[in-house]
Amino acid sequence: MRADRLIRILLLLQNQERLTTKELAQQLEVTERTIHRDMEALSVAGIPVVARRGKYGGWQLMENYRTRLTGLKKEEIMSLFLSPSEQLLKDLGYLQEWTEAREKLIASIPKNLHSEVKDVTNRLHIDSSAWRPSIEVIQVFELLHQAVWDQHKIKIEYERADGTVVTRIVEPLGLVAKGNTWYVVAASEGEIRNYRASRVISAEKLDEPFERPDGFQLASYWQESKQQFIRSLPSYEAQVEVSPDILARLKFAGRFVKIADLKKQEGSWISVKLNFDTEEEAKSFILGFGNQIRVTQPLQLKEQVIQMARSIIDFYNQDGVHPEE
Repeated sequence: MRADRLIRILLLLQNQERLTTKELAQQLEVTERTIHRDMEALSVAGIPVVARRGKYGGWQLMENYRTRLTGLKKEEIMSLFLSPSEQLLKDLGYLQEWTEAREKLIASIPKNLHSEVKDVTNRLHIDSSAWRPSIEVIQVFELLHQAVWDQHKIKIEYERADGTVVTRIVEPLGLVAKGNTWYVVAASEGEIRNYRASRVISAEKLDEPFERPDGFQLASYWQESKQQFIRSLPSYEAQVEVSPDILARLKFAGRFVKIADLKKQEGSWISVKLNFDTEEEAKSFILGFGNQIRVTQPLQLKEQVIQMARSIIDFYNQDGVHPEE
């Protein structure tokens, strides 16, 4: 309902101080045009909402204005009891505080909601970890966490993906957990970058404070950064024919390959278009299925798979191991 949306806009602006039209539209899942109409409605109703222009502009409430429309609905109260990742809370050192805060919240809500709220964890549970999570050891996580709050520059030794180690002086703006992997978002040399926390070999807090970029919003920045990363990912396409026996396995191999198109045809083979990250991944993946998958396009990939298969046979023949005749 529009009334609920207008109230939510008020609360968002009150809690986050300033938001752009795009950010409001994303959070409320409406168009930017709808946000402009809502702002006009709030203004007509006498709510002192103003627009600031410029790079770090956006919508905000006049200074000292506070709304008192803070009553919680039953569904809103229950949503507060959905369990976050306990591992991430442990990493931050907040697990005990979160547990105690939840008990205090239960004690503060109307008694007629106690039974329903307490039963939320028995009916809804969110587990964001992978089936086989890799537990990353972050030697300096406590220092990184504290540096974000102290707003002091830190000197880090950082291992890049290619194994090279660089030294950087950075301004830590926030920590982001992607799954169970932590990233440090920090400004360095006038540019905001993401550093995988487990690759920070050492960190030293410097006695040099810094100013956070005006208008910087960690969640908005991360969302945009993530989309840019996804767009930059490599892609390699292959057209293959597969045996029906392995079709189910292909559908559950999402980490390694994506099915872009699937067409059943006459006979026992199924035409499938596959997307890989790289050509090397495509060759290894296809070869692993032996005679249950065959490449039709590109021809270069087909030739390389044949060469790899011959190389394997030659390798084993060197040890005197030959196929039975």
